[in-house]
Amino acid sequence: MRLSFAGLALAASVCAAPLAAQAQEQLTIYCSILEEQCRVGVAAFEKASGIKVTMVRKSTGETLAQIRAEASNPRSDIWWGGPGDSHIQAAEEGLTVAYRSPMLPELHDWAQRFAEQSGHRATGTYLGALGIGYNTEVLKSRGLPEPKCWADLLDSQYRDEVQVSDPNSSGTAYVFLASLVQLMGEDKAFEYMKALHKNVNQYTKSGAAPVKAVALGETAIGIAFMHDMVTMIADGAPVKTVAPCEGTGYETGSISIVNGRNQDAARKFVDWALSADAQKLVGADLKIYSIASNTSAPISDKAPKLSEMKLINYDTIRYGSVAERTRLLKKWDADVKSAPK
Repeated sequence: MRLSFAGLALAASVCAAPLAAQAQEQLTIYCSILEEQCRVGVAAFEKASGIKVTMVRKSTGETLAQIRAEASNPRSDIWWGGPGDSHIQAAEEGLTVAYRSPMLPELHDWAQRFAEQSGHRATGTYLGALGIGYNTEVLKSRGLPEPKCWADLLDSQYRDEVQVSDPNSSGTAYVFLASLVQLMGEDKAFEYMKALHKNVNQYTKSGAAPVKAVALGETAIGIAFMHDMVTMIADGAPVKTVAPCEGTGYETGSISIVNGRNQDAARKFVDWALSADAQKLVGADLKIYSIASNTSAPISDKAPKLSEMKLINYDTIRYGSVAERTRLLKKWDADVKSAPK
């Protein structure tokens, strides 16, 4: 693998350090991107740095809850992946620490802006738009039309055909919730979600679960990040994905350093994760079609075209705040999840 500036600097620092000191460097990463991305990324970093890594893969909400529960005795060093809203909440709670990576000048403006907004306690590694995915074969077999808009999903003919994750455990679903509130206004957004509830067959723990269920034909329609749906399409699944006609929100996938233990090794991992080579490795090379934050990382022509969508001006800072997130989740539990079908 060709090493970027960050990779070369990292390799040089590893070679220069005494072997005894290197043997002591360890890192525990809580990873909220796809399992394969986590495994491939960790293996590459271990090879480049000589640092021993323990990786635990969990959904965004689960990871935030675990880091919070371990605050008095941190067991992790890095939180890698998941929508920026949750990373902002972790920053507000003092669960993560500030770090200005030397890689920042290589990042797109939106990633640099997000880092500044978070007080440099989180940095954007990728961008992904929220959308609708559907299995064309399942829809055809059931005589159902292909949905194009959020409003389409409320049609009674889609009863028990829609799958979405639970915003308490899934960052994807929280982005869905916050996007609807920003797009429609809070009252109309909750009216929409209560109506959609009648057509939802399952609220999954992970945001990736509806993607896999659509690809396998276990559900006709899923609400998820479009780039994850495109990965299934590239693998040959009979799936299509669409940005809803009314408009949609997006995630700023992020990385943060946990307020705890192996800070030096953690900073090395952040620098590596922000490099073009690392983002290519866990992105385009794995058929992951999100938009990488490093300006030199390749973007596949299969990636969703953000310029062709109606994207809202997603307010990550407001909807990542502890107060707003807690309030919206409590309201969703009471008004949506508990509603009769």
